[in-house]
Order: sequence, then structure tokens, then C-alpha cells
Amino acid sequence: MTQSKIENQKSKIPSPASAATGVNFLTNALASPVSPAEAALRPLSFSDFTGQAKTIERLQVMVGAAKRRGDALNHILLSGPPGLGKTTLAFILGNELGKTVRVTSGPVVEKAGDLAGLLTNLEEGDILFIDEIHRIPKTVEEYLYSAMEDFRLDIMIDQGPNARSVRLSIPRFTLVGATTRAGLLTAPLRSRFTLQTRLDYYDAPTLEGIVKRSCGLLKVEIDDGGAREIATRSRGTPRVANNLIHFVRDFAQERAKGVITKPVAAAALELLEIDAAGLDEMDKRMLRVMAENYRGGPVGMSTIAVAVGEESETLEEVHEPFLIQEGYLQRTPQGRVLTPKGYHAIGLKGASSSQDTLL
Repeated sequence: MTQSKIENQKSKIPSPASAATGVNFLTNALASPVSPAEAALRPLSFSDFTGQAKTIERLQVMVGAAKRRGDALNHILLSGPPGLGKTTLAFILGNELGKTVRVTSGPVVEKAGDLAGLLTNLEEGDILFIDEIHRIPKTVEEYLYSAMEDFRLDIMIDQGPNARSVRLSIPRFTLVGATTRAGLLTAPLRSRFTLQTRLDYYDAPTLEGIVKRSCGLLKVEIDDGGAREIATRSRGTPRVANNLIHFVRDFAQERAKGVITKPVAAAALELLEIDAAGLDEMDKRMLRVMAENYRGGPVGMSTIAVAVGEESETLEEVHEPFLIQEGYLQRTPQGRVLTPKGYHAIGLKGASSSQDTLL
């Protein structure tokens, strides 16, 4: 099977100057643009993709039907926390269909002319992948409606009395949108996607298989214990696992003759301040601030962000989903509340709040 052509729109997000370590490792791993090293580990077909069984089955049905009809694939919306494979699935769709995948992101498409340039350069059946689609400006989003439904663009030229509309016909294409915050999408845009599917965190056995596959591609020697140790500390996220593999490999080559075993992996990840549960130092800062400064909450995320010195958007997209899913935090209408498991994670005893007795 031949790999589809992939074209990337130049990102306006600067790449980090060096590899992240310590407190900001997970934040940078999930928030930064994908590195060439990580891109080389991506699977190119459905058969190589591990996990997300329901989503894969839905996509296989759509791809098979589109190929049988000889028609363009219907529009698809992929949602879920960062690092779970949304971009990888877009590349797989292009590869399975033998079509070009053009990649951009919501913040890059600032005006209608940017969108028109992307769409008019597409060929019949091509895939336009828009990452963080919820960040497209609303004025540009409205142009997407007619493009997705009628495959045309009505562009206004000039202003005032000289203003006129120019209609551009565009080839039948597939829009694959990816978002970490599906709730921020407007209802008109969301309704135009034929398939809306969410990617969830991976379990440890599935991640262990991904770790072994990546190590095989990197020609890194690893045993079952080492793979399991990396998998359990990867927060259920393949991108985190692949980033950890690179650091653990370096650690093993420097201090353990190049072989990744369970003790070697554990020592390397402790150096990164990532504990056995996958919590990094920023996670623990959030939990500690809530426990010590706000008696476990409820407290707003913007307040937590100021206290720990991080952007609230980063905490909401990178840290909070994992903490909530694993039971360290609860989200309530009044704010975030620390659970007994959250207290235990930072070595504190759960506060016996008077609120509990009232309830």
C-alpha cells in the first residue's frame, strides 16, 4: 500500500528549542507540534492502528462504502484529549483512500481568503484536516458551511457600493476536523459532520503493545517489564508514551547498556518526575494547591492556573481530563473539587469537610 501525500500548512506555533524535561514534560509533549521523530512512528493503515476499536470500525465502514461508490468520504469530526491519534487517523484515511491529506490548524485560518486558498487547491476526493477546529474564527466558519454542503464558496470582494460576491466551485472533498474541546464547536458546524466520534484514553495493555511496536521501529531493546512500566506511566496517551520512549532510550544508553528493563524505565521516569500513576509535577501542584489553599475546593480553574503559574487552557486540555477520568478531581457547577484519591496522591489525608455532614 502506498502512503498518501501529506502536506502541512506552516504552523504559527513556535517549536520548543529543546526537549522538555521535568515539570513541563507532559505539557510540551502534548501541546507542541508533532516532531519528525514521532511522525515516523505513526501507523499507516487501520490494521497497524491499535486501540479505539469502535472508532476504527466506524471509519472502516465509511471508507469501504466510499471506495465502493467511487465517491468522496463524508465529513468526519474527531474529538478527545490531545495525543490519542486524531491526526494519525486522518493520515490513515488518506492512505486507505489513496488521496492527498492537507493539514492545517484552526488558528492558522485567520480569514476567508486563507480558507479559499486551501479549498481551491484540493483535488477531487482529497482530505482537508483541520486540527483544533474549534479555534477557527466565527467569520471564517460561516464560509465552511456552504463548502461542506454544496462544495462552493461565496467570497465577498471590495467593500461598500463596490462590494460584490464571487462564487467559487470547489472539488468534492472530505473535511476531517479534530478538537480537544468539542463543546466549543457551534451547533451549525457540528451538525454538518456525518460522523462525530470521540477518542478515549488507552488502557495499559494496549499502550504496552504500542510501546513495543515503537521500540521495534526505533531498534530499541526492551523487555516486557520495561514496556509495562512506560505504558502505566503514559497517562493512557500514545503520544506521551512515544515521547517517554525517546528519553528512556537515552537514559538506558547512558546508564544501563542500552537495554530498557523495568528498573531502568522506572529510574528514567522518576528523573522526569513522573510517578507510577502517570502524574507529573504539574498535576501534583494542582492537587496540592487545591488541598492546601482552598481546602479541596470547589475552586475555579482560572484560580488554580494563577496559583500554579500555568495557562488555564493548558490545564483544561492537558491535565484536567486525565485527573478527572482517574478520579483525582471532580468538576461541579461551583468549580473543581478534590477527591479522597486526589488527597492520597499528594500524601495528605482527605479533609473532613463540614459540607459532608450537611449533605
